[in-house]
This record gives sequence, C-alpha cells and structure tokens, in this order.
Amino acid sequence: MSQNDLFGGDAATGPDSSDWRARAEWLHAELHRHAHAYYVLDNPSIPDAEYDAMFSELQSLEAAHPELLTPDSPTQRVGGTPLPEFSQIAHDVPMLSINNGFLEEDILAFDKRVRDGLETDAEVRYACELKFDGLAINLRYEKGVLTQAATRGDGYTGEDVTANIRTVRSIPLRLQGDSLPEVMDVRGEVLMFKADFQRLNQRQRDAGQKEFANPRNAAAGSLRQLDSRITAQRSLRFFAYGIGRLEGAALPATHEALLDWYSAMGVPVCAERAVVSGAAGLLSFFSSIATKRAQLPYEIDGVIYKVNRLDQQGVLGFVSRAPRFALAHKFPAEEATTVVQDIVVQIGRTGAVTPVARLAPVSVGGVTVTNATLHNEDEVRRKDIRIGDTVIVRRAGDVIPEVVANVPERRLAAALEFVMPSECPVCGSAIVRPEEEAVARCSGGWVTCAAQRKGGLLHFVSRRAMDIEGLGEQLVEQLVDRGLVTTPADFYKLGLVMLSELDRMAQKSAQNLLDALEKSKSTTLARFIYALGIRHVGESTAKSLAKYFGNLDALLDASEEQILAVDDIGPVVAQSILNFLHDPINRELIAQLRVSGIHWEEGEPEQRSQHLAGKTFVLTGTLPTLKRDEAAAMIEAAGGKVSGSVSKKTSYVVAGEEAGSKLAKAEELGVAILDEAGLLNLLEQTT
Repeated sequence: MSQNDLFGGDAATGPDSSDWRARAEWLHAELHRHAHAYYVLDNPSIPDAEYDAMFSELQSLEAAHPELLTPDSPTQRVGGTPLPEFSQIAHDVPMLSINNGFLEEDILAFDKRVRDGLETDAEVRYACELKFDGLAINLRYEKGVLTQAATRGDGYTGEDVTANIRTVRSIPLRLQGDSLPEVMDVRGEVLMFKADFQRLNQRQRDAGQKEFANPRNAAAGSLRQLDSRITAQRSLRFFAYGIGRLEGAALPATHEALLDWYSAMGVPVCAERAVVSGAAGLLSFFSSIATKRAQLPYEIDGVIYKVNRLDQQGVLGFVSRAPRFALAHKFPAEEATTVVQDIVVQIGRTGAVTPVARLAPVSVGGVTVTNATLHNEDEVRRKDIRIGDTVIVRRAGDVIPEVVANVPERRLAAALEFVMPSECPVCGSAIVRPEEEAVARCSGGWVTCAAQRKGGLLHFVSRRAMDIEGLGEQLVEQLVDRGLVTTPADFYKLGLVMLSELDRMAQKSAQNLLDALEKSKSTTLARFIYALGIRHVGESTAKSLAKYFGNLDALLDASEEQILAVDDIGPVVAQSILNFLHDPINRELIAQLRVSGIHWEEGEPEQRSQHLAGKTFVLTGTLPTLKRDEAAAMIEAAGGKVSGSVSKKTSYVVAGEEAGSKLAKAEELGVAILDEAGLLNLLEQTT
C-alpha cells in the first residue's frame, strides 16, 4: 500500500487537510524528499513557490497542534533562540586526526607500511577521497532521527552544535529506509562552497562588516554561532566520510560500501572518490584531482587514502592519535607567511595604478613568490598592510599571488605606512583617482606613458587578440625603448633589416615575426575590437559588439543608445567605448591599422528590440536563477536603465530573497514590484 493510499489522498496533493495528523506526516515526508533532491542531488523536483507553500502549511499545522512538532521537522531548520554557550559532548569513539604525506616517497612508504602490517606482497585496495577544507562533525542518529551534532574538538570531546547543524539543509533530519540502526554516528565535513562564500562576503561588504578570509573560516564561524538563526542564513554543505559508534546494524565490509550505504540513506557523499590498487593507483588519483582542483566548487587541500577493507583497517589499528590505515596526501601550501620588504606601484595598460608588495621570497603552492598584488589603495588601508609587516600570502592555481592579511603580533615598531605617489613613476604624469572609483590612474595616457604603451601593445599582440606569435614582453619592450614602435600600427611597418638588428634577433627569427604579422592581418571583427584595449571591453563584450553592429563603420558611428542596446553593456561600459571611439588619436590608429591591411568578414547589423527604453529598474535581493549583473544586462539590452536607488521615477523594482530597504521604499512609493518570473515575462514582450 502506498503512502497516499494509507492517508486517503492522491500523489499530487496528499491527504485531505481535515485529517491534520496525516496531512502533517505527508508534508514531513514530501518536504524532506524535495529538500534532498534540491540540496543533495542538485536536481530540484518542484518549483520553489510550491515548496514554500508546503512549508508554510506545515508551520501552520504545527502552530495549531504543537504535539505535531518533532525534532526532525523540516520547520526546525530555520534556527531558534540563541544559546548562552555551547555545551560539551564526549565522543563515544574518538575523532582522531590523520597523518600527512607531501612527497611521492611519503606515499610509497605508506603503502609499504600497510603491506608490511598486513603481511602481504599483493597490491592493497585503497578508497580515495578528497580532503575538504572545512570543519569535522559527528552526527548522532537514533532510529534514523538526528538527535545530536558535535565538533571534533580535541578528538575526545567536542562542542554541541546540534541547533546549528539542523539548519544545514543538505544534512537529513531523518534518514531514508526501513531497517535503520538503533544508533549511528555519521562523520564528515561541514564546508562552504566557493560561490556561497563569495555571496556571503558580498553581503558582509554591503553591510559594512568584516569579510571572512576563506571558505573554511566562514564555515567554522557560521557553525559556531550561538544564534542558530544566523547559521540558517549561511549556505553550509556537508559530505560524509566516516563512522563512529554503530548499534543495531552490521558494519559494511568496505569503506566504499559504507559510503554507498550513507548515500542510500540520504546522507550526502562526495562523488569525487575512487577505489584504486597499490601506490601507483594512489598517485594517479592524486594527479587527476590536482588537475581539476581549481574547477571544483569547494576548497580542498589534498586527498585522503584509506585501506578499503574494514577488517584490514582493524588489523592495522592505530598509532598514537592517528590510524595506520589512512594517510592525507596534501597539496603544496597555498598560503604562507613572509615579510613585506617594500610597497611599489605598477602602471597597467589602462593607467591603473596597482600597489604591489615586494616580499621576502617564500614558497606558496609550490612556486617561489617575491611579489603580491595589494589591488588598490583602499585595500592597503582596509587590510592595514605596512612595509616591514609579516603577512599571509595566498596563491591559488594560476591566480596572481595576493596579500591576505597582516600578522598583528609580529608588527615592528618601525613599520611604514604606504603612501600613494602623486606622480607616475614611469612618465611623471599626475596620478588621479576619479570619483566613485577604487583605482587611481596615471593621467599620461599611452602616448605619454611608456608603461601604458607597453601594456597596450602586449595586449594587442596577445593570443586572444591579434595572436602575433613571437612578439613577447622582452621584444616589445626593446621595440618601445628604441623608439621603433609607439602604436600597434607601427608593428606592421617593421622591416627585415630593422628587426635583424635587434638584440637576440637573427634574420630567420625576424622573418618568422614578419610572417606572423602578415598572418595576423586576417582576423575577425571581435578580435580586432578586443585588441584595441578599450577599457571595460573584454572578449565577451567585443563579441557582442561585433555581432550587434556587424561592421566597424557602424560601431564607429554608433550613439550611446545604440551601444546600450548591446547585450551585457551598461552605462559605464558604453561611455568608455564612446570615449575611446571619439578620441581623434584612437580613430587615427584604427584608420592606420585598416590601411596596413588588417581585414575581416563584414556582417549585417543585428536588429534588437528596445521596448524597455525609458523604463528605470532597481534590483534588490537574490533572484532564484539570475545573478544581479545578468538581470541588469538583460534589462539594458532591451533599452531599460538600471538604477541603484528607488525614487518616484523608478518604473519597476525587481525583488528576490532577502530584499531589504529598497523593497520597503518601493512599497511606500507605490512602485510596481516584479519577481524574476515577472521580469522575464516583461523582457519577452516586444511590443
């Protein structure tokens, strides 16, 4: 008999509301099922509005009939009364740490110790998992219901964070299945995904509050809130990877089977795992994860190896506070401490003045770092970085190293504050900081400033722009320093004899460069627009401009309204494009480049509806599927304007979750309010 047969309802709507107990049980089950599909399987089964309606109905039933309220109710995820402090919980089975390995020889030695301990020459089968950069948690389930949650603590005693764990929507409050253990301790990691971390820090900035340094700190700080309502507002996730106490059920034969069992019960388990044979399999898994690490949605700092068979784990046992059957293979450190020896400024191709910390050499992520960006003057002040400070430096993947924070207790009395220079160190032009911009700029322009000139020339010849092979940084600097090249058009005036006389440039190399220059003349309009180095115009915007206008002359003659009609272009970018194209020096450069023989296939201008022209929109809160900048771009592409504040002139306010004062202001003024669906419907209209 199905659940709906039992309750006298149908699959779509459940039992009749007159039977409030059956109705509440049905809502319990449905909300748990849909939450699992959304937060664990990443495959929503119903619209958010339908879920919210069911949730509200259950809240109403529980308010009317308090005896229905149980610890595993979906309504208990929203957080409750703040605690005065965390109580302590002793772990029935200690939560021990795992020894680390860093080099290949460490892994080979681990495999040998395992085989020696098992007294076998055969290859051992290992379960391989990710080493998450989060917070270890023990979840106690009794007869399938979550009753308690504790942090690792010192391994023997942790903090009771049950109220906060209930707000983590990927953690089931009730396990799935019929034959569930009497008691089971599920162990795993609470973490915050990168995208959620970025959104959290954006909210912190918007509120004028301190940002979190990294996702791990954010996750730990969120889980250790005395007020669980704050935790409920943070997007935390969970992955299971181990087990503690187990009563009333047989332990699976392997670690792989344990994780499969968890998954069948609705407990989240990471898909990035494998079972391999021998040391070669371990190293292969490590290598494969290292290549995809930057693309993972969460931070990891290594991988974990465990002997797969649990009976073999028992034979190997423990040494001190770590198991002999497991090892953490860690990536090279991506953060390190060093000393700021000086702070200088670099001038970019658009004149941007970037403070750069000169560092005592330090290895970060396997690379020796001597320089790290400080982004802009405001960041230097916010992080309070001074010359002589000991600082934390981060490098992730191929990202330029950055200074994360200072180490206050190591500050020297003689540490010097950074002072932004008033003149460009390259050309002597004034450094200015436009209103409402975080970045100061050299006012000299590429004609006056050699740094901007070199940066612009290197951008022009880069692979995604004109793709001129052989024109590297050293050669471009030499051409500029000798006065042979001032603008990109000068590249196409170079001759064989002139190039052959340059340092480290033989006749064959010179001829190869000339061939590359000739080849580059056949390009696309999008590449050409991107190569010009217009401020705020990246590859995507260049492609949108080329697609919309079809040919260069149409772009050169475009009005601001026409440029604003292009996808992804707002007022700031449109003004930057107009400023560039209306500058006589830039128009002369474009003319010279066309005369040199650069060409592309011309197209017809794209027709675009401007049915939202004259309408002003304000975006507030978090939309279900659209990012705020995506929604703004769609509005602007249809001719509308996006504003940051609500007034009587506002046509529509588009409100998402956590909409604040802007929504209240709109309601006060009687401004029309749209949700995401309403906005999309409006955008689809063309008349």
